[in-house]
Amino acid sequence: MTLELTIGWLYPTLMSTYGDRGNVITIERRAQWRGYTVKVLPLDQNSTAEDIKSVDVIVGGGAQDRQQEIVMRDLQGAKADAMREKIENGTPGVFTCGSPQLLGHYYEPGLGQRIEGLGILDLVSIHPGENTKRCIGNLVIEVTASRLAKDLEEMTGSKAYLVGFENHGGRTKLGKVEALGKVVYGLGNNGEDGTEGAFYQNAIATYSHGPLLPKNPFVADWLIQTALRLKYQQPITLQPLDDSLAVQAREAMFKKLQVNPPKLSAVAKVSG
Repeated sequence: MTLELTIGWLYPTLMSTYGDRGNVITIERRAQWRGYTVKVLPLDQNSTAEDIKSVDVIVGGGAQDRQQEIVMRDLQGAKADAMREKIENGTPGVFTCGSPQLLGHYYEPGLGQRIEGLGILDLVSIHPGENTKRCIGNLVIEVTASRLAKDLEEMTGSKAYLVGFENHGGRTKLGKVEALGKVVYGLGNNGEDGTEGAFYQNAIATYSHGPLLPKNPFVADWLIQTALRLKYQQPITLQPLDDSLAVQAREAMFKKLQVNPPKLSAVAKVSG
């Protein structure tokens, strides 16, 4: 039996700032290289709640304030309920920059009125104003979300460090939701408390562009493995892939930033 994976891509024409479509491509290619059948389904203004319910993994990118407002006003009613149901039931996903703000309680832009979010993640995001310096630059975090950190360490053989690039004006404050990780280099959620991103059920929220998954392909494998296990309700073993180029790129960036995380294997090791 050929396993099938459907990737739900949130508002691709409105929320793909800073190359975040690379996350979709990475999941798609790494699944295809293992022989799985992959479908990419745009989830936009023309989509229905049933479309949202049909996906196995969700990817959301960043957006400018105007585009984000359009998205947040469209994702209401039955579509919002479907998104909440998917995340609460463990559908994995990676949500970058504007997408976590969408999943939080609200976002206050630098200009204009507060935009209500879906309230799935216990966090709020506020833009301090147009004259406030943006959070821009390379970003390295150590994954501290307990279950995810454990899973990734089992996959890679060492503590998980993620490398990316942040570019955001909004500052995010977490409530009771668990942080994705702690900042090793960069500013993270707000430049004050040392947290970066959030992790809830199987949803990864982060300010890390890059895009994130090509720089950290083991996270893409975790998303694929988690999605297939949930869909087929059986153990899934992913075939190893040669990640030597990605490992070299990560090591070059860590050297540049003078960060020394544990070294990864050049071959992805994913347990069943």
